[in-house]
This record gives sequence, structure tokens and C-alpha cells, in this order.
Amino acid sequence: MSTPVTKLVSLSGELKGELVEFAQQPCFGRHLTARLRAAGSSGLLDEGVAVRTVDHFALQHRFHDGTTVVERFVAQRRPPLTADERAMLLGWRNVVEGLFEVYRADGLDGTVVLHNLIDDLHYPVCSNMGSEALTVLEQGMFTYGRIVPVHPATGHWLVSGYLSPYPQSSGPDVAQAALQMATANPSLLHRNSDLSRRAWQMQAEDRAAFIEVFGSDLVILAPATAQEQLTEHHRRRLEATASAETGGMSAADSSPGAEELGRLPEDYMQADSIGLIYDEAEGLNYYLDFGRLDTLFADPALAGDHTHIAHLRAYLSDDTVSPLPLRRLVQRHPDGADAVFRTLLRKPGFSWTHDGEDLLRSRKKSFFQHETVPSFSVVGERLAELLRTPH
Repeated sequence: MSTPVTKLVSLSGELKGELVEFAQQPCFGRHLTARLRAAGSSGLLDEGVAVRTVDHFALQHRFHDGTTVVERFVAQRRPPLTADERAMLLGWRNVVEGLFEVYRADGLDGTVVLHNLIDDLHYPVCSNMGSEALTVLEQGMFTYGRIVPVHPATGHWLVSGYLSPYPQSSGPDVAQAALQMATANPSLLHRNSDLSRRAWQMQAEDRAAFIEVFGSDLVILAPATAQEQLTEHHRRRLEATASAETGGMSAADSSPGAEELGRLPEDYMQADSIGLIYDEAEGLNYYLDFGRLDTLFADPALAGDHTHIAHLRAYLSDDTVSPLPLRRLVQRHPDGADAVFRTLLRKPGFSWTHDGEDLLRSRKKSFFQHETVPSFSVVGERLAELLRTPH
């Protein structure tokens, strides 16, 4: 692709305007209105939040068929887009959201270099609103925002939505916010292979320590026992972290004590049992009344009991629960799986071997659309430095 970056940036402004207009069509109204209401639920919906919400909706919101607004726009746009235009728009799905430090702001071509404190990478960033749109950013300042590739064939990035600038003096507060973002959403660091590798290593070490305490990567316990052993697990890990020499800083380094880390939600403490599964890929997850499901798969005759089958139906229907617990139940009780699912689905010919994965892909679609990321976050040297800076 030989099109100059400046021309691509100019073209992006025209196409982004068309895309935003497309996203606000009446056919998407119900979905977009729900997103805007959710964004403003804690107070007034200011311009920056509104713009970012529409931007996220246009580029990342997935409908039940798995498609996004931008994908539908690319398919339906008339006259059809050129190959370069298609590649540009579809490349915008690769959104980087972060808190950035302005590393260099003297680009003669209107480009500023932003250092993402979360993934510890540098991005040369342009704006399709003109170079003056970035003049508010001075070296050493911070900003929160979203950027997308100008085009997959270039190394330049484009402001997508709205940038919120912060003065250089706000560094410690920005750093704390970046740490919270990284901890809440470890996928934000996946573009940095070194940080991602270290995060996977930390998860593997934590899983090994979990197995040492619990005896297995899957246990079913009474809530009080689970609470006690989780606290012990986190106590050991915090001691190990405090004594280890690391090249960076993990999110755990700024975490509370073992008791708070191991504290289960109140509704879990009221359950009959809790299933703890520490998967190699998905990390540690808790499951309410998992013992009831384990008993069901061990004795498929219980499928005739409404309580047991309704609990399984809830697990299968809940789009926040991954396929993991169902797969592990089948692994534990392979002889009971077919009978249980035949009753649940009212399909006498159902076979987990032949139909199980198709069932999961149908009912748990969102979990097959994204790459699995570690549940741990590791921060880079600059963020670690800012976190150590006194307020």
C-alpha cells in the first residue's frame, strides 16, 4: 500500500463521519440508547463520555450474530468501499484504550508520540480533526482516550473519539487509575508480548501455589472452608511476592492484604457449596452451588428433579459464565453427560462427543470471539515509577 499517511488520515475523517451516522440509524437505536444510559447512570453524560460511548458502540459492540456496527457498515456501504478503505475501517476494530503520557509532542507532521502506561508501548498518533486538535497536548502531560490504527499497513495511529488531557502534576493519580484499569481488564496489556508473557508466568505460578494449598485445580467446598483456604493461599502468595526480586511490578504489589483478597462475595457465603476451578488459561473462577451440578452429573437420574436441572440450565444460559465449568463437569463424569443434557435439552439423540462443542458455541458465543488473556496484570517500569511517586 503506497497511499501516504496524511492522505489516509484525511480519508479516515470522511469515513468515520459516515460510520458514526450509520451507527445512529433507527435500527440501532435501542442498543445505542441502552449504552448511553448505562454510561450516564452515575451522573450527567458529558460530551467526552458520550463521544467515547458512541465510538465504542460503532467499533466494538457485538450483536447476537457476532457482527459489529463497523462490519455491517463495510458490507452495506454504497458505493462499495475500495480494498484499502475496507482494510482501514476493519482495522479500527483493533482499539487501544489507555492512559497515555505525552512522550513527544513536537512532530512537524502533526503527530504526537503517546506512551501507554498500561501496555508500556509507544504510539505515533494523528488526528483526523487536523493537527491543531493535538496542540493541547504538551510533552509530559497525560491523556485518557482511545486510538485505532490509521491503516493496518502503517505504524501510525488515530485518535478515535475524545481525548481527556491531564497536567503533568497529575502523574501519581493517573498512575493509580492506570493500575486500576490494568487490574480490572488484563486484556489491555495484550499488545505487549513481554508483559503478556510475564503475566502468564505469574498466573502459572499462582495456579501451582493454589494446587499446593487445595490439592487440586478443582475443588468443591463449603463456603467457610473455601474462604479460609483462599485466605491462606493469598497469604502465601503475598509473602512470596514480598520476598521475590522482580524486574517490574505486578498489580498485586499495590493490592490489599490476604484477608481482603481472599474474601468471597456475600452471596457466595450463603451458598450450599462453592466450586473453585483454577484453569491454566482462564485463571481462578468461583461457581455457586457447584456441588449440586457435580452430584447431578454423577447421578443423571437427578435430572428429573427440577432444582438440579434448573441450576444447570442457568449455567448454560448465563452469558457471563464461560464453557469451562460445563467442560470440567463432563470430564469428571463422562458417563453421565449425555443423559443429563438429553433431559435438559429434550433431545434424546444428543451426544456430548458429537454435539457438545456446537452447543457451547451456540450458547456461549462471546467466549469464542476473543483471545483468552491471563488474569494477572504486569505493569511497565514507567508506570511502576509513577506509582512510587509521592502525591
